[in-house]
Amino acid sequence: MLTSHAFQRLIIIITVLVMTSCGSANAALPQRVIRLSDLRPLQTTPVTSTVSLRVAVAAVISPRGTTESYQPLLDYLAAKLDRPIELVQRRTYAEVNQLIQNGQVDLAFVCTSAYVEGHDQFGMQLLAAPQVSGQTTYHSVLIVPADSSVNNLSDLRGKVFAFTDPMSLSGRMYPTWLIREFGTTPDQFFARTFFTYSHDDAIHAVADHLADGAMVDSLVYDFAVARNPELGRQTRLVLRSPPFGIPPIVVGPNVRPQVIATLQALLLGMTQDSSPESLSALRALGVDGFVTIDDADYTSVRELLGKLAQIEQTTGFAP
Repeated sequence: MLTSHAFQRLIIIITVLVMTSCGSANAALPQRVIRLSDLRPLQTTPVTSTVSLRVAVAAVISPRGTTESYQPLLDYLAAKLDRPIELVQRRTYAEVNQLIQNGQVDLAFVCTSAYVEGHDQFGMQLLAAPQVSGQTTYHSVLIVPADSSVNNLSDLRGKVFAFTDPMSLSGRMYPTWLIREFGTTPDQFFARTFFTYSHDDAIHAVADHLADGAMVDSLVYDFAVARNPELGRQTRLVLRSPPFGIPPIVVGPNVRPQVIATLQALLLGMTQDSSPESLSALRALGVDGFVTIDDADYTSVRELLGKLAQIEQTTGFAP
């Protein structure tokens, strides 16, 4: 066992050895001279690209027609916002509503009944509405082939009918309501029905005699005939509904107020913007401009949908 004196001598020897080895190691290291003239700026982290504004367009018209009609407006907004815009399309109105509810899109063009359901179910918000010929209303119109003997909806009993979308007011809900007033259902009334999933495709189905009739958005029909007069010669309008609140532009419940205010100001200001880009965008859509609209303008639609829902509850029939 080490004595106290021997232990102290051992500690001194170990300390000397450690200091000597450290000194030798430091001496062996190359000496680096730092010259201020050789300094370089630190590498910066690349700035991430601007997040795209995601815009959904319900399939009121076919995907090709949507791109042709809406792209000038999207280009206009992208330039004004200095922000890329991503067009998002889905086959059905319900899928677009799901995108809005989940926050997967920032802005959307929806149909009237899709707005009412989205507003009541998860807080979809009105942003603006298109104005056409000074109006913010539209109609559901019944069209048949030009050479058809059909003069009213009852004449279509036992024939083939084209619906647009399961959620469409003008293309399914309103004609279903009219048929319910006959005391029957579409499945019992028509020989066969099918969905086209866009209004312009329903118009073409009637023009090409694939369907004996269809009810479509009056604005889409008027615009389609204006662009292609042959469609007007191939089809005939036999019924027009009362006016309904026009399909609006909406945002989801969680879009930031600043974004909402900016988008709304841009849309409402387009009628005062005489630039070629603004005029081209409005012309491509066939609208005068965009205006504010109130939820009360959709009261008649909400009432009609409520009546159809009541029928479903009491009879088990789904609209």
